[in-house]
Amino acid sequence: MPDSPPTPLPSPYPMAFPHVTGDAFRLTPEILAQGIAAAAASPRQRIILPLHRTQAASVGRMLNFFQPGTFVRPHLHPVDYATETILVIRGSLGVLLFDASGSITERHLLRADGLGLIDIEARVWHGMTVLEADTVVLEIKRGPYDVKSDKVFAPWAPVEGSEDAVAYERELRREFHEREPLNPRA
Repeated sequence: MPDSPPTPLPSPYPMAFPHVTGDAFRLTPEILAQGIAAAAASPRQRIILPLHRTQAASVGRMLNFFQPGTFVRPHLHPVDYATETILVIRGSLGVLLFDASGSITERHLLRADGLGLIDIEARVWHGMTVLEADTVVLEIKRGPYDVKSDKVFAPWAPVEGSEDAVAYERELRREFHEREPLNPRA
């Protein structure tokens, strides 16, 4: 049943829904509403819906349901093939690129307006901040997913769940509310 809403994993703090099944997946209003509600109810303020049928898939595809305040710790993907593509389907997202010391080198405001796409090469420090409630993004990255080699967290960024992470996330969000973009649109 590819169009039936997924059920969250049994956990007090689910990070993801189970992988979808079937030959085709279509995003429906019911699945969108369930993902948004699960993100809002999560202490992390986000949840993933894996669209790839298994962790061994050659291309990882997932929907990320986000609420403002969630902290996506800056990271990079260390393997050559780990280019990450992000498309905003609903809401808005601030994507930041960093140098090795943690200084912001680029700010990209992505909206669900037809221009909410970014493609980030492997080994580029990046993070994101959610700028609008009920933001939903499609993320695509070559697989297979391996938890041990997928990402390296920035040593200069606080650990998710810490008090420092809350303050740091607010700083990142302010980058989009109080500054001119480093990537002005023509």
